[in-house]
Amino acid sequence: MKKYFLFSFFLVVVLSTISAQEINVAQLKKHIKFLASDKLKGRGTGTQDELTAANYIRTNFSNLKLEPKGNINSYYFSYTFKKPKDAHDTIGGESVSAIDVAGYLDNGAENTVVIGAHFDHLGMGLDNNSLDPNSVGKIHNGADDNASGVAGVIELARYFSQNQRREKFNFLFICFSGEELGLFGSKKFCENPTIDFSKVNYMINMDMIGRLNDTTKKLIIYGVGTAPDWVSLIDKTNTDFSIKKDSAGIGASDQTSFYLKDIPVLHFFTGQHSDYHKPSDDFIKINFKGEKKVLEYIIKIEEETEKLPKFQFLKTKNPDAGTRKFKITMGVMPDYTYEGKGMRIDGVTDGKPASRAGIQKGDVVIQFGEIKVESTMDYMKGLSAYKIGDTVEVTILRNGKEIKLNVTF
Repeated sequence: MKKYFLFSFFLVVVLSTISAQEINVAQLKKHIKFLASDKLKGRGTGTQDELTAANYIRTNFSNLKLEPKGNINSYYFSYTFKKPKDAHDTIGGESVSAIDVAGYLDNGAENTVVIGAHFDHLGMGLDNNSLDPNSVGKIHNGADDNASGVAGVIELARYFSQNQRREKFNFLFICFSGEELGLFGSKKFCENPTIDFSKVNYMINMDMIGRLNDTTKKLIIYGVGTAPDWVSLIDKTNTDFSIKKDSAGIGASDQTSFYLKDIPVLHFFTGQHSDYHKPSDDFIKINFKGEKKVLEYIIKIEEETEKLPKFQFLKTKNPDAGTRKFKITMGVMPDYTYEGKGMRIDGVTDGKPASRAGIQKGDVVIQFGEIKVESTMDYMKGLSAYKIGDTVEVTILRNGKEIKLNVTF
């Protein structure tokens, strides 16, 4: 009996050690299933449902014995902001109270790595940022956007906190609110950080890492120009993916807030899909084994950075789309993984100008009015020149044939 007890105890210790040494798919499934459940009603910013999600993240951080790094000995970093009335609003309307969730792994190191993701989503489709034409009242579960990234943060926190090898960095694990309304959570934290930013080596952001295509294995990494070592390090460690690199530090997710504080960043993204910002972004569509591979790759990158001196920050040439004011929309979703000339369309919203003009998913925009379109940025440049009521001639490629269509906004 004693021998059996000792053997059982040894087996439990061995199994727990093994599980800490690798990314656990079952844990990823558990986290995403909860966060993207109907019970949380889409985790709208500042709602009670989002607070439920925050409490779930806090509980996991606490169970991992991470040090609270929110406001005053709390995991919660509380703040308020003025909610934009629509996508063009720069002043804001009603005041919203929201929270980030932050936990710290102190390895006694000189420098810290920040690993983050946003946990808010579109809620019940009330904020005019859904691509469903009849969004109001529908639960937008946001399994990929961004329960997948939050699950990644929690699982990396588990991995690094229970790993038998002590890394040469401290880690701040942080989940942001308010991203969908304008990166508010990361902005507010970066304005009043609870750690010494001069000691931050780099920031890793994960936003939509749950839909890896098993055939193309396409992985997009933004921010590779923000430190001299990123490109060579990414190439050196990659054995599984077809990687598209983007140098810009500024983008449509929370790494932007850290880049603007002169911190090197990387943003991992498995690509756009037709469920983006729609109620159909559900748990059953997540590629859990694919997400595991992405997280394992992030671990490999972190391990290689331990061999290098503290990173030097570089400013990058950034896309200017974020500074333009758009009075109109075509109602299309660009395919950000497309590497050819032009802008390939990954989705068309029913009832919007593009749909009415006959533009279809898979079409490649090559001319927008007077502007020749060689990239998504060219399209954005053209879009900013028009207003409601205008008509523009758009040239597309469909099955290799040029087609000219008139789009009325």
